[in-house]
Amino acid sequence: MGQRSLGVTLAAAALVASGVAPAGAAAQASFPADADQVVTVVADSPSATTATLTAWERDGGGWVPVRGPVAVFVGKDGIGQASETTSHTPAGTWSLTEAFGIQPAVTRLPYRQVTTSDWWVSDVRSPHYNTHFSCAPGTCPFDEAAGENLGKAGPVYNQAVVIDYNRRPVVPGAGSAFFLHVTGGRPTAGCVAIPAADLDAILRWLDPARRPVIEISA
Repeated sequence: MGQRSLGVTLAAAALVASGVAPAGAAAQASFPADADQVVTVVADSPSATTATLTAWERDGGGWVPVRGPVAVFVGKDGIGQASETTSHTPAGTWSLTEAFGIQPAVTRLPYRQVTTSDWWVSDVRSPHYNTHFSCAPGTCPFDEAAGENLGKAGPVYNQAVVIDYNRRPVVPGAGSAFFLHVTGGRPTAGCVAIPAADLDAILRWLDPARRPVIEISA
């Protein structure tokens, strides 16, 4: 989808939800016109390693919070311009089009149940950079040390949603493997990490027909 500002604050949307503002105010504040589900991740500053996540859905002329606010972890370097050499969580608005996990699917998004033969490629020299690839360990056509074995990651990848940063088109070195995943209790290498129960609820709520996006800002 590419980077695009939502132009709405949590405070403004919260006023709508509470009935203080008129029902059309959130829509006028311009969430993406083609999205009916939005997950916002807002940090207090670009260097903060924690943020607040809220899930919103379009309801008539306004927006209603359906989950959150939830405290989450973001990248060790905060929120900003992502790359392969930083631990920034990418700032911007990105579509949410697929999910994966070690556990079985609970979502309507296209879902891949992963094993130790599932990878996310971070080898900048590989034509498969920033994509999923299936291969047995020791046989992959890329530098496995510069990739992430999804099945070996443990509980943090019990469930995860792919954040479509740097995917269409893929720019080598601009950063790879950005997910909304289960928290490990600390800042991440660039992903958004959320408590397991909240992620499970969001996965069950996400509907590809409603064109969900995530907006990350500080």
